Amino acid sequence: MDEEWPRWLRPLLQTSFFGQCKVHAAAHKSECNMFCLDCVNGPLCSLCLNIHKDHPCIQIRRSSYHDVIRVGEIQKYVDITGVQTYIINSAKIVFLNHRPQPRPGKGVTNTCLVCHRSLLDSFSFCSLGCKIAGKSKIGEEEERMMMNGQWHNQVIGNRMMHSFSPSTPPRTPMMNYRNAKRRKGTPHRAPTGALTMEC
Repeated sequence: MDEEWPRWLRPLLQTSFFGQCKVHAAAHKSECNMFCLDCVNGPLCSLCLNIHKDHPCIQIRRSSYHDVIRVGEIQKYVDITGVQTYIINSAKIVFLNHRPQPRPGKGVTNTCLVCHRSLLDSFSFCSLGCKIAGKSKIGEEEERMMMNGQWHNQVIGNRMMHSFSPSTPPRTPMMNYRNAKRRKGTPHRAPTGALTMEC
């Protein structure tokens, strides 16, 4: 079923972006946030684009430490139907890979068919990576059921455990919520007994 995806899509999702370019390390702007769809040779910085000037390249952006891409850029090459979109800095974006979610919120009625992240009702996947993982495992009958709203998360949860590892390392919990709000000690007031005023 991989024929429905461009050959560069899986490598894109597995690429780590926003590191320093090894070729142009001394340059001022050497952050690797570009990807050439023809060469598929890893992340590129803006200076690397001179070699790829006639190739289709896309720019990866960041949102809350996760890799995203503008809808206007990616939908020229890939069908993103069913992937939840977000508006960030007045641009419509999609996430490249799933993002960890500690637990679903109360009253959640729709979740990603692969990683079970909370979604708006009109979407089936939280990211491009989840869509590929989900579509690669879903048969035609199951896809028809999903499009008709007859799909149940329990069924897909038992069958689909495959997902891409995120290109951004997951956030490590340094402290839990309870520790974040706790005071470090008893507050001490400035001594006032030593000060006497004469009138």
